[in-house]
Amino acid sequence: MTGVPASAAGGSGATPARGGKLGAAAVNQASLWNIANLLTMARLVLVPGFVVLLLHDGGYDPAWRSIAWAAFAIAMITDVFDGHLARKYNLVTDFGKIADPIADKAIMGAALICLSYLGDLPWWVTGVILFRELGITLMRFWVIRHGVIPASRGGKMKTLAQGTAVGMYVLALTGPLATLRFWVMAVAVVLTVVTGLDYVRQAVVLRRQGLAAQKASEAAEASEGARGPERVSGNRGGAEAER
Repeated sequence: MTGVPASAAGGSGATPARGGKLGAAAVNQASLWNIANLLTMARLVLVPGFVVLLLHDGGYDPAWRSIAWAAFAIAMITDVFDGHLARKYNLVTDFGKIADPIADKAIMGAALICLSYLGDLPWWVTGVILFRELGITLMRFWVIRHGVIPASRGGKMKTLAQGTAVGMYVLALTGPLATLRFWVMAVAVVLTVVTGLDYVRQAVVLRRQGLAAQKASEAAEASEGARGPERVSGNRGGAEAER
């Protein structure tokens, strides 16, 4: 502790380095119009267009359903690339953290609801998937101050199975392919339920660990606070003895 301001000390002190990192972080946070966010925005814009294409002409025209499938496929592909680009090139922003999962749920939810509305998919399947997706999203916010629940391999398999199954239902398939899509959807529903329960378990464990760490920290602070007056009293006693 020399009392000299860090800016006047000269050289490459710790404070400028920290300031540099904070400055870089601020730039990254400010760069809203990066490629990852643009892909996320494009996926959000695709949602109403996809719904219009799928329901056009009563929703049973094979040509329009093929075009709707193309829009759905593009949305799924951008979902893969925007996250990869954001992590690889350090393009993670607060907007992306919020908008990316919203875009994912929006396109999948729109597809499921439209398919059930058209009578192609039972409503209970749509209900199970949407309940799981919305529930896990809310649960992530519930435990976010204690930590982040990472995406598991099962969760990635669930996403792939859901995207494949919904895409097959969007297409006007007949014969063996129509039977195959039923079993793909069955696998997707099973993975949806199993991974959902696993996320609940992780959330409960994470919250318990967070609360335990918080209590330990509060106990340590209380202990330090109790020792403080004793130290002050001891110092005063020593000073009186010297006098």
